[in-house]
Amino acid sequence: MKRRLPRFRELAELLRFKRPSLNPKKRRLQGAYTIDDLRAIAKRRTPKAAFDYTDGAAERELSLARARQAFLDIEFRPAVLRDVSKVDLSCQVLGQRSSLPFGIAPTGFTRMMHTEGEVAGAAAAGAAGIPFTLSTMGTTSIEDVKAANPHGRNWFQLYMWKDRDRSIALVDRAAAAGYDTLVVTVDVPVAGARLRDVRNGMTIPPTLTPRTVLNAIPRPGWWLNFLTTEPLTFASFTSWRGTVSELIDAMFDPTVDFQDLDWIRDQWKGNLVVKGVQTLEDAKEVTKAGADALVLSNHGGRQLDRAPVPFHLLPHVVREVGDDIEVHLDTGIMSGADIVAAIAHGASFTLIGRAYLYGLMAGGREGVDRAIEILSGEIARTMRLLGVSRLEELTPAHVIQLQRLVPVESISSD
Repeated sequence: MKRRLPRFRELAELLRFKRPSLNPKKRRLQGAYTIDDLRAIAKRRTPKAAFDYTDGAAERELSLARARQAFLDIEFRPAVLRDVSKVDLSCQVLGQRSSLPFGIAPTGFTRMMHTEGEVAGAAAAGAAGIPFTLSTMGTTSIEDVKAANPHGRNWFQLYMWKDRDRSIALVDRAAAAGYDTLVVTVDVPVAGARLRDVRNGMTIPPTLTPRTVLNAIPRPGWWLNFLTTEPLTFASFTSWRGTVSELIDAMFDPTVDFQDLDWIRDQWKGNLVVKGVQTLEDAKEVTKAGADALVLSNHGGRQLDRAPVPFHLLPHVVREVGDDIEVHLDTGIMSGADIVAAIAHGASFTLIGRAYLYGLMAGGREGVDRAIEILSGEIARTMRLLGVSRLEELTPAHVIQLQRLVPVESISSD
């Protein structure tokens, strides 16, 4: 092969350098291409107790691991030679259009992860055209979340307390503020054994100990924000000093039953969603109770360990009650491909919790924007590669669940 010296013009073409960003937050978020990347950034920047509260689950964390594995154990079946030059990611959820097939799930103590907390999540959701759900255990008030997302869809998540009057007072405040959907979480009669929190000695608000101070040294940004902004308090009730489990056991009502759900249905005139359904039998009962939607969820693996995997349960529930009620899904979603698989198996909508919080911890509002951008890009790409241009075109034929955990008996429809 004949050799020669390279010409300057040829070298100049090869030596085009990308202009570096001088903004460190923008630079690190631009380098995040997946939710796992955001998680890695969040872990570096957030104290261990706060990160583990978000990242962890109950006991041996099998419920969470199995839920994530269920999404990994799928095989897509793409169709080729289809026009996918344009894709529509929007869907109808509870009577209105959502720009994307996912919304932000309710998360408690959110300002502990980052001081912008629920305000960042609500504003990002509004900008993206998706719903934001405020938790009863939120650290921003019902009214302030509405102010952060004045024209978007705000949902309020309710835990039933032993004090019914205080519970319904929150519902009334949400209605007065224009929230259109009430999400009643039903899988927390008592606190799950979240062992990471126990081992970290995590309290609300965080307690300064020699261990937490030592852990804070390489994370000065988090502590600077925490110590120079409004104290971390709950927005829906008076402050609490103690562990999360102690708070749940002290305030939450373990006697809640389907009669209470009927009572809530009578009190709330907007959309009613029941979150935490884990069996086909309960899905049928929730449908009979007049709910507009149910969420198949095992609380992100944070309550009962070895709980049913929502994604495995999804096709059975959709087949039995999907014509009468919207079936939503959460737990284990870490990519847009996961969301596409859920929609293909009949879910009307999905909710993201940790995926949004990793973005929040990684970069506040901009981090939440980046998480939504990553997921929406993955959804669009997956749809194109499957040969579909609209979510309505997705069917169970596009996804095969590969067997790993096979029950001795199949799920009964009786």
